[in-house]
Amino acid sequence: MNARRLLVTFACCVAGLSAGMILLGLLCTGILAHSAPLTGEDHVDVFFAAHRVPWANTVTDLLCLLAGTYGAAVVALAMVIWARWHYKSGAEPLCIAFAILLELSTFLITTAIVHRSRPAVAELDASPPTSSFPSGHTAAAVALYGILALIVYRHSGRRIPWLLLLIPAAVGVARLYRGMHHPSDVVAGAILGALAVWAAQHFVLRAHQSPEPVATASPELARPAGRAAR
Repeated sequence: MNARRLLVTFACCVAGLSAGMILLGLLCTGILAHSAPLTGEDHVDVFFAAHRVPWANTVTDLLCLLAGTYGAAVVALAMVIWARWHYKSGAEPLCIAFAILLELSTFLITTAIVHRSRPAVAELDASPPTSSFPSGHTAAAVALYGILALIVYRHSGRRIPWLLLLIPAAVGVARLYRGMHHPSDVVAGAILGALAVWAAQHFVLRAHQSPEPVATASPELARPAGRAAR
């Protein structure tokens, strides 16, 4: 895939994914805001806020740093360098960059349009100047570790790389524990990250796959059945 086509594809993915996330966000803050299960979802935040302990505060803080803006950037850069060195190909690093940038672009566009307040509990982090919808930490974690798991799985065939998805799951719980998001924000973030991974796999990895060699019949097999070999 040439650079121009890749940029057009990326722009189309950002537009389509942003439209879908904005629609979902407007539904959560509008029509669905007074319907189940959204009316009772913040009981989860209240439960976590009432059961905070020092060691969990520390662990969740580290998890959030890992998926925050700077932490995610460092991890993504390390993944790109590792993939380029390990696989000796540009497809895998490009796929990682595509997924991360798609997630980030969509997140920024969505939070600029959808305005949702944080849960009504004590927050353990300073509130960033963005909407609560969706959870950017969760989206980044799913995109980062999801695309890494996918790449390793495609090359090794082993299912164990999918255990990396436990990291974004832990990040999502950490964001709820720290009172930074509603549960639906975390779910929306996970969906955003997963769709970014799918798009990267579909439009980058598959585009760089070499076609399967065409099998050709050997001269012996190509001879007519009625003629014996001499």
